[in-house]
Amino acid sequence: MRFEFRPYRRRFRQPLKTNHGEWTVREGILIRLDDRFGEITPLEWFGSESMQDAIELCQSAPRDIDLDWIQQIPFPACQFGFESALNPGQFQAMPQSALMSDEWRSLWDQGYRTFKLKIAIAPIEIEIATVQALLDQLPQHANLRLDANMGLTESETHQWLEFCDQSRIEFIEQPMRTDQFETMLKLSQMYRTAIALDESVSTLAQLKACYERGWRGIFVIKPAIAGFPSQLRQFCREHQLDTVFSTVFETEIGRRAGLQLAAELSQRAVGYGTTHWFDELNSEDFEELWNSL
Repeated sequence: MRFEFRPYRRRFRQPLKTNHGEWTVREGILIRLDDRFGEITPLEWFGSESMQDAIELCQSAPRDIDLDWIQQIPFPACQFGFESALNPGQFQAMPQSALMSDEWRSLWDQGYRTFKLKIAIAPIEIEIATVQALLDQLPQHANLRLDANMGLTESETHQWLEFCDQSRIEFIEQPMRTDQFETMLKLSQMYRTAIALDESVSTLAQLKACYERGWRGIFVIKPAIAGFPSQLRQFCREHQLDTVFSTVFETEIGRRAGLQLAAELSQRAVGYGTTHWFDELNSEDFEELWNSL
């Protein structure tokens, strides 16, 4: 298969604020194997290879690539990009949208019914009041998820879970650091509101390790950085995992490959409602995306 690649950079309409800091530019790589497309979208602070690692792998790749070469790729985002190019996704799934607390109405009008709000950015008292105000506005059949990006202490996690047990919150995503797994496991058994692991299960190897340590709650899977889709599919099916599939702010090429896995493996709304964060590279035409770079 003839191999080509093109790096890209696209700027967020406004900086995305998380506990990891502000994110202003999304970098990635579109790849082409003959007439099929894939996407490499590293997220180094989430546990994948760096963008530089991915570029160097593409630069060192042979002009003509075979399956044996792809199977030797060491990096998870690159594994996803190359293997998904062999099996382009064609499915859609019910989306979740990441939102600012004051923009849900326009998203609701577009058909979104599940929303995610970032927390662990401001003081907890202010954030709980903000979430309560949002819940007071949302229709009763809307779903709300909270994402802490590892930013809560154990005491704050208790406080949030107590609040959520009295509210309409679907789950709290990764409240604490990855090295506090045992505490999160204990807390997941103490409250009605579910905890979902995210940063703890960035790659397939990490996902397997958390499962072996006893996690039977929700796994938030970012397929674009998890590794080979075929291996991820096999593990999820074998163990009937409760999963949410989520974006790393890829273009339509990586998005469609992730949605294919989500349609096969998950019953929950997916976290792919993020195209409104960008002005460019939102085309569903892969050739147009490729030629725009």
